[in-house]
Amino acid sequence: MESFDDIKLCKHKGEHLYVQLYKAIKGLIISGKISNDEKLPPIRKLAKELKVNNVTVVNAYHILEQEGLVYKKIGSGTYVSPDLFEYTYEEQGVSNSSGSLSFIERGQIQIQKDMINFASATPMSELFPVDDFKRALNEVLDRDGGHAFDYQESRGYFPLRKALIGYVKEYNISANIDSIQIISGAQQGIDIIAKALLNYDDVVIIESPSYTGAIASFKSRGAKIIDVKLLDDGIDIEDLDKKIRIFNPKFLYLMPNFQNPTGISYSRNKKNKIIDLCRQHEIYIVEDDYLSDLNFYSKDNTTLKSLDIDNELVIYVKSFSKIFMPGLRLGFLIAPAIFYEHLLFAKHSSDISTSGLLQRALEIYFTRGTWKEHIEYMGEKYKDVFDIMLKNIEKYMPPEVDFMYPQGGVNFWFRLPKGISSKNLYETAIKNNVAIAPGNLFFVHQNDDRHFRLSIASVNDDEIEHGIIIISNIIKNLIKEKNDSETREEIYKPIL
Repeated sequence: MESFDDIKLCKHKGEHLYVQLYKAIKGLIISGKISNDEKLPPIRKLAKELKVNNVTVVNAYHILEQEGLVYKKIGSGTYVSPDLFEYTYEEQGVSNSSGSLSFIERGQIQIQKDMINFASATPMSELFPVDDFKRALNEVLDRDGGHAFDYQESRGYFPLRKALIGYVKEYNISANIDSIQIISGAQQGIDIIAKALLNYDDVVIIESPSYTGAIASFKSRGAKIIDVKLLDDGIDIEDLDKKIRIFNPKFLYLMPNFQNPTGISYSRNKKNKIIDLCRQHEIYIVEDDYLSDLNFYSKDNTTLKSLDIDNELVIYVKSFSKIFMPGLRLGFLIAPAIFYEHLLFAKHSSDISTSGLLQRALEIYFTRGTWKEHIEYMGEKYKDVFDIMLKNIEKYMPPEVDFMYPQGGVNFWFRLPKGISSKNLYETAIKNNVAIAPGNLFFVHQNDDRHFRLSIASVNDDEIEHGIIIISNIIKNLIKEKNDSETREEIYKPIL
């Protein structure tokens, strides 16, 4: 089979040969170089060609079968799965059903005209600083000409990285020029961290619930994901300590300030305990600083990175999507020195470099002080919407619905009464031109059916009250239907 001639295994790579072989065959399958229902080489034949033990091929085929990429025919051999379309979504941990949930379960939502959009955490375009950024772009073009469109070095535009050192210093984070890696948004940052650090079967510990994009990235690397429940003041430390001892994870993935989707912020005491715990067990932390800038009522939005005094535990990921303009796809990460080269290689292999033009414009935006003005403006706008949201939730939401009070950010997290499905709520709300995010999207196994998230990022003041009234009325009807159903069941119980 010609496709297999290009497979090269390296005994000195530091990765098991069977894992290398699994990844190579998986790549051939996903890229379409091996057709559906095509037979893989017999174990002995492939082992002989690759000069490896039969067990190496057996183990690789076993992993492929576990992931649904191949299937076995008794007495015939191993074949490529005929339904790879299903696989591509199952690999990401989402459903590929044909119902209206399928788009949102893939991280997308179809917004109809005049729909009230509580599902998306992307800011409204009316808040984008278009004129200011246009001036920055024009200044770059006048100053740099065609050089603005050159490939940038993979680590990022040097003056921008220098400007970011000053930016993070205001958050008590210490960084040097080599520790900063420019990325094309937080999602790419998580992806390259996964690519650089994770091998098949490695363990990652995350919060429960957590960001669905991160879950998908870790699953795509073949990692085992262990979740730890969130309490009101952050992750459950006792459970975290126990699972660190049991599973010895490669790293933790945490959002300690205004966590997505719950809006929970960790207490300072809990943040310190996490740093101490990870230092004790020599475990790394990937901190996704989702929205610490939008701090309205929290007494402390300290980052874990600022508590990482020796700069040896925390990989800090920061995106400008939620507080600037998401379409720019700009962000950065700060990493311990041990990871510099690994992350640089992963970044280069992903997209070579982030847009040089946009990096140069953002650097001007920072150095001119325009950034601070924009952050203050965004903070004021979001706080007004945040307060209106709180007021309407308290006024209209049924008392049977549990609600998490966030201290900032853009997300609000709810739990429905037992027996009420957030999927049903989502489906009915869509029919009423209101979009929400059902909670099952944010759990590893997507088996939670009682939670949902509402975001204020894409709604205006007038939409909030109308939307909350619609959602509240739908929930009241669902509760009534459930109660009526239970009453009918009681009527027909047999008398014994």
